Amino acid sequence: MGFTDSRKGSSWGIGCLMRRKQVDSVHARAEGRSQLAKELSILQLIAIGVGSTIGAGVYVLIGTVAREHSGPALTISFLIAGIAAALSAFCYAELSSRCPSAGSAYHYSYICVGEGVAWLIGWALILEYTIGGAAVARGISPNLALLFGGSDSLPAFLARVYIPWLDIVIDPCAAILVLLVTLLLCVGIKESTFAQAVVTSANVCVMVVVIIAGGYLGIQTGWAGYNVPSGFFPFGVNGMLAGSATVFFSYIGFDSVASTAEEVKNPQRDLPLGIGIALSICCFLYMMVSAIIVGLVPYYNMDPDTPISSAFASHGMQWAVYLITAGAITALFSTLMGSILPQPRILMAMARDGLLPSFFSDVNKRTQVPVKSTVGTGIVAAILAFCMDVSELAGMVSVGTLLAFTVVAVSILILRYVPPDVVPLPPSLQDSIDTITLRYSSEENEEEPKDQTDSAGDANVTSSDGESSTSFPLIEKEAVQAKLKEQKRRKIAACNIASVCLGVVILTSAASAESLPSLIRLPLCLVGGLILLCGLVVLSWIDQDDGRHSFGHTGGFICPFVPLLPICCILINVYLLINLGSGTWFRVSIWLVIGVLVYLFYGRTHSSLTDAVYVPTAHADEIYRSSDYLP
Repeated sequence: MGFTDSRKGSSWGIGCLMRRKQVDSVHARAEGRSQLAKELSILQLIAIGVGSTIGAGVYVLIGTVAREHSGPALTISFLIAGIAAALSAFCYAELSSRCPSAGSAYHYSYICVGEGVAWLIGWALILEYTIGGAAVARGISPNLALLFGGSDSLPAFLARVYIPWLDIVIDPCAAILVLLVTLLLCVGIKESTFAQAVVTSANVCVMVVVIIAGGYLGIQTGWAGYNVPSGFFPFGVNGMLAGSATVFFSYIGFDSVASTAEEVKNPQRDLPLGIGIALSICCFLYMMVSAIIVGLVPYYNMDPDTPISSAFASHGMQWAVYLITAGAITALFSTLMGSILPQPRILMAMARDGLLPSFFSDVNKRTQVPVKSTVGTGIVAAILAFCMDVSELAGMVSVGTLLAFTVVAVSILILRYVPPDVVPLPPSLQDSIDTITLRYSSEENEEEPKDQTDSAGDANVTSSDGESSTSFPLIEKEAVQAKLKEQKRRKIAACNIASVCLGVVILTSAASAESLPSLIRLPLCLVGGLILLCGLVVLSWIDQDDGRHSFGHTGGFICPFVPLLPICCILINVYLLINLGSGTWFRVSIWLVIGVLVYLFYGRTHSSLTDAVYVPTAHADEIYRSSDYLP
């Protein structure tokens, strides 16, 4: 069958929000797109993943969660949170190996969902990494001061200073650290990753020492923390689950691995392994450290601010205070690098697609990194870290991550059931498109002379393009019926993916709305649950799209248990999003509204898909081969 090309890249109406780009392929370099250096191996990806995930929060979070939620069951809380994070990791692993280009969740959503959602995800991630980097940097100077003897022990040019007429506390140390990390990232991805690997290794060594020394103390003292009258679940199973929701945010950070996909030597193999191994290491360390600390000290006696160092100090090990402080500093520095690393690549990806000025898409020819984007990101983060206490804005970091996790899971469902069947090509290929279109149209309309006596028994004659000849009406009828059946299957799948998302929103919103009376909440929960369950059942019953086998770069990781796994991922992430708090959502909404205005007045009209010509996926490579864009 032939095809017709259509211009769907209009910048007007709802159509611009649904524009989807093609997976970056071997033609990207031929089209003049500058590429990042492929320098990263699996060990470097693990260093990025572990360094971005294990922050200083683990040195504080253990005490708070144990005292308020989990008690001795804290280890199980970390395990459940790790499993929940693994659901998103599975989805990231498949998409990063199929679509190994810069941009992470922004890139995947642009391919699978559409330009409107991709813009909001990219815009939210910009906010996440900027505030996240500034918040991490401001957390380093107090720990440095403790390491040197006290809160006022830093040199004057690094110490925090309160400015009364502005009512702000400036932090020169935080700003300097951000600028140093920015400079390091500009040198090259290989060099900056090596530095992060060194710092991450130091942090892991501190945690290993905590585990070994704490295990020895626990054996000597009889694990007093587990011999409490209230038992292993002092707050019940619900308290343990609430602790899981709290510590879940300790695992966000592995998406930084996906942001470096374009710089990986063997993305189909190394990206899934890097994400999986990094998350496994983090989960193991979290569980071991938490198991040791809650065993050394009863949960109700824990210091919520310094649980690990105070637990060792209570057993006469004062040296642990300096060790834990050093571990917190290395963890913060590694997390700072992991926070600043992805944002320039997201800016670069958005600029490549025309949604942001081309300034951000420039790649330095010598270092092969987006130096302009990196410097711009670093300067903004340094200014925030210098003059603004961003602790109140830290919740906004979680919004960007959870939105990205949710859209990535939705993208997996789209990829499996309704992958894009048309791809956009640049208008410069219009001559080749017209040529191929004309050839297929002429082959379809051509009447082949046929000798009835010679070919009466031949029911398998095909045309030159491998499709059934129109001389056989029964074969043609079967082909038309198969096409109509496939179109019906895609419509059913798309409707049920939408119903799953609707059911999740209704269910989680009703379950979280404690202010509503039970007579309203329970029916809403029931309705949302039924809509979600119906969508899951139908998606499990119908066939997945055959196009999923050839979508993007094949041969990489395949997410298991589809559709159940991504739907569970959507459910968990949307529930956490809704429960972030109204203040956080109000501040994020202001940023998103600004993003909508930027898109309407710039991105919508400058998008590289504005004049794109959409053709069937099956013929894209043939059009490239017939043009000057030879790989």
